[in-house]
Amino acid sequence: MIIDHARLRTFANRIVAAGGSTPAEAAIVAEHLVEANLRGHDSHGVGMLVAYVRDFEAGTLKVNQKPEIISDTGTISVWDAHAGYGQVVARQAVEWAIEAAKKHGVAVNGLRNAHHIGRVGTYGEIAARAGMVALHFVNVASGPPPVAPFRGREGRFLTNPVCIAIPGTASNEPILLDFATSRVALGKVRVAHNAGKPMLDGALLDHAGQPTTDPSVMYTEPRGVVLPFGDHKGSGLALVCELLAGAIVGSASVSTNTPPERGIINGMLSIVIDPGRLSTRDSMLAEIDAMIGWVKSAKPSDPDLPVLVAGEPEQIARAERIKNGIDVEEETWNQLTAIAERYQISLDR
Repeated sequence: MIIDHARLRTFANRIVAAGGSTPAEAAIVAEHLVEANLRGHDSHGVGMLVAYVRDFEAGTLKVNQKPEIISDTGTISVWDAHAGYGQVVARQAVEWAIEAAKKHGVAVNGLRNAHHIGRVGTYGEIAARAGMVALHFVNVASGPPPVAPFRGREGRFLTNPVCIAIPGTASNEPILLDFATSRVALGKVRVAHNAGKPMLDGALLDHAGQPTTDPSVMYTEPRGVVLPFGDHKGSGLALVCELLAGAIVGSASVSTNTPPERGIINGMLSIVIDPGRLSTRDSMLAEIDAMIGWVKSAKPSDPDLPVLVAGEPEQIARAERIKNGIDVEEETWNQLTAIAERYQISLDR
């Protein structure tokens, strides 16, 4: 199903609103989801609405929540979202950190117990557009962990993403490094499963510990596992994310294979830095341009595929999907239209 981004945003907005969200909350969540689709990350796009509806119907997603501010020293704050929409509360937390960093040079926010915050790159982009450097570490507490540790064949982590953002210049868009610590995001396995397509080699093991490209191993019992990226490197980062965004922030963690049913809960540790406190703005921007130019001057291994820096794949995908529409694969679209029928929502009314 190819659909224009504006129509898809309206459709998503109506589904979120049907769960009881205010117009403002529904607009933020819908915008975030469709922007993930536009950026090429369908794993974090409108397909997540299926899980969101499940969770607000089960009471594990709380609509219209205001974060509880546990502490605020001016440079360090801790917020508890109480299972409210993560797209709303995480945005507010990062906006607080940006303003605090403008005053003090650096700010840290610990966000506890937010329902799925979605594509973490969104928050890095917000900070970078404000001229800030941002680092985000996220953990996920939502059911039996599907990601194996290094040398393991049983799940011990979820996909625990990391995001680092650096401001852009007059010549270059911001650098945005945003990745799961698993070989692939679990949502990408869901997309492949729904589309009946194989996964890439080296991403999955079946329940017996054998390599497979069949995404269904993650949806049938006994289940397989997703591997960490880069062996010990991804596994180490996954553990660090779990500790920084879980234990240290005080958010829910995954430390048992039978965690309580609580929906998709994220913790996030955000560090926002005003780079102007470290070097002069002009020299910083000149060096960013010089470094990007140096990297992109490398001869490509495939003449048809130019060298890219972090953030460019998303920029390319967005331009193409703005022009040609967003392809929502059939199974996801069927799931969304079934929800729409249940809530008497029309795509075009």
